[in-house]
Amino acid sequence: MANAAVSAEAKSGGISRREFLYYIWGASIALYAAQFSGLLIWFLLPRFREGEFGGKFILSIDQLPEVNAEPANIPSGRFWLVNLDTRAPNELMKKAPDESEEIVGVAAIYKVCTHLGCIYAWTAANNRFECPCHGSKYRLDGRRIESPAPRTLDRFRMEFLDADKNPIPDTLSELVDDFYAPVPIPDNASFISVDTGDRKMGPSPALICSFTNECP
Repeated sequence: MANAAVSAEAKSGGISRREFLYYIWGASIALYAAQFSGLLIWFLLPRFREGEFGGKFILSIDQLPEVNAEPANIPSGRFWLVNLDTRAPNELMKKAPDESEEIVGVAAIYKVCTHLGCIYAWTAANNRFECPCHGSKYRLDGRRIESPAPRTLDRFRMEFLDADKNPIPDTLSELVDDFYAPVPIPDNASFISVDTGDRKMGPSPALICSFTNECP
């Protein structure tokens, strides 16, 4: 009788009990694999909190240095904040002979030398960034003064926020030749947001020392 039922089921085009169990088993395995893969991806993806390197840093506008003054050191974020304006040049910041456009605005500069990854510092006596490892030197905005640095210092993306910490329109770092340009300060800025998870490598313009014939 059972064989007759199975034969009748097969002739009618239905699936057998064994095939049904195989389908259920296969679906269960597929669902388990999908869940496991999702958990694995969630575990492996980096998750950074605000104020932690790799995440965003929200800074008061009061932490911003004066125009063309010494940079503000943000150790926890591994960056310097600089406030640039070549329309008012001084011994710290002025245009090089090959720069036709004014450099105006704020930039967040990564604190790692582009040569071999050493931590450089601001040297007040010489008004520039200097790397103690191999002697690379950089202008206030991070442009190379002397080699062996192969490129300008890297920058992080940033934007200005209002008093409620809402992003101010048109203040997100603009990409110019795949590098973050300085952001002019809006009138209603209260905070600065720096995204240390979004870094752009600096370009490789001519060394500034080459214009003065002072390269070693």
